[in-house]
Parts: sequence; C-alpha cells; structure tokens
Amino acid sequence: MTSPASHARHFPWGAVLWPALLLLALWPGTLPRLAQPFSPGALLTFDVPLWRLTLIHLGLVLLATAVVVALGVPLAIAVTRPGREALRHLTETLASLGQTVPTFAILALAVPLLGFGWAPTLLGLVAYGLIPVVSNGIAGLRMVDPGALDAARGMGMTGSQRLLRVELPLARAVLLAGLRTSMVYNVGTATVGAALGAGGLGQPIINGLSQQNTGLILVGAVLAALLALSLDALLGLTAPSEAGPTRR
Repeated sequence: MTSPASHARHFPWGAVLWPALLLLALWPGTLPRLAQPFSPGALLTFDVPLWRLTLIHLGLVLLATAVVVALGVPLAIAVTRPGREALRHLTETLASLGQTVPTFAILALAVPLLGFGWAPTLLGLVAYGLIPVVSNGIAGLRMVDPGALDAARGMGMTGSQRLLRVELPLARAVLLAGLRTSMVYNVGTATVGAALGAGGLGQPIINGLSQQNTGLILVGAVLAALLALSLDALLGLTAPSEAGPTRR
C-alpha cells in the first residue's frame, strides 16, 4: 500500500496551480492593477477583454496542435516502416533544419501567400509545431524493443495490429513529450501572430512595444507564460506514470 508521502509526491500539483493562477490573473482588474506601476504614464485599459484574448490565443494553439497531430504522427509512422531508411533520414534532416529557421521568418513568408489574420499564423504554427512531434515520433517508434515486435509477430499479429497494440503504446511517452514541447512552442509563437492581425495575447505585447508601455507588455507576457505552463501541466496528466514500489 502506498504511503501518504508517496501520494503527495505523485499528485499533479502543477495541473492545479498553473490553471488556478491563470484564472486569477484573468479575474477582471487583477493583472492590470498589478502591472499598473510599470505603466505610470497611462491607465492600463483593453479594448478586448483579457479573457477573450486568452480564448483566441488558446483556440489558435489548439487548432494548430490538432493539425500537427493529424500530420505529424502518420508521417512519423510512415517513415519508420521497414525499408524506408532513406526517407526517415531525409525527414530527420529536414526537421533538424526546420529548428534553425526563425519563427518570424516562417510567419513572414506565409503573409504573401495567405494575407493577414489567422491563416498565415496557423500555417506558421503548424510548420513550427511539426518539428518536435515528428522528431519525437520517429525516436519513440525506433526505441520499441525488437523483441516485443518479434513476440507480437509470433502471436500472429498483423502489421496494423503490431502498430496499434505494441509500437504506439510503447512509444506513447516519447510522443507525448514531443506534443507537449510543440504546444508550449506554439503558445509563444502565436504571440508573434498578433503582428499579422491574428489577435490573441500578443496584442497587448505588440501595443506595449509600439507605445513603449512596459505594463502592457507584462500583461501579455505573463498571461502567455501562465497559459503555456497550464497546457504543459494538463498534458502531463496524460503521460504514463511510473509505478513505484508498494509498501505494506
């Protein structure tokens, strides 16, 4: 039987703390009042409520994440099948090169194609968010014990059954780590999208930079940071837990 101390260690405190702090910061007037000393020359007011900016930001990130999962996981599966080593090496190389491209460059290149608004921002988020999901997906699937696959093959499982019942469950932890990284990246990247007219929490940051208002910048930055920490902590609840030794 596990001890109370063990329960305390494994309780997901972050999944409670960060969302609670985010909700507290979004309570009307709370964060602007705290940031007001950093904006002595002007009263901090917002045309769009902060909770709405946060929901817009969250919507962008969640939509981009859904597209990233729909594209990245099948791609990782496809290039890790037997006989596709050359394609896997090419994908890994492209993913490594993608990490060197500045975020703003990806968003700026999307504007001539899609104009301003959500569309170029979403394209940039998907392009940047694919990198950790594909990289971790490939790594996780390649780490699957060949002995487990041989045993599944000996049991008469088909290729699809081995993938669904053996490979993906064993690679789940690494896949989820890539997804968490992608989502946190995109919370930060989406703030740049405000410069393209996408709205969200980057809007007070952009306005603060143009007005040289540190208080506005702090409001947007604090909310974006709390949103990223909340999403990361909540996704952490889906990670496989390591069972420790039981005590009687």
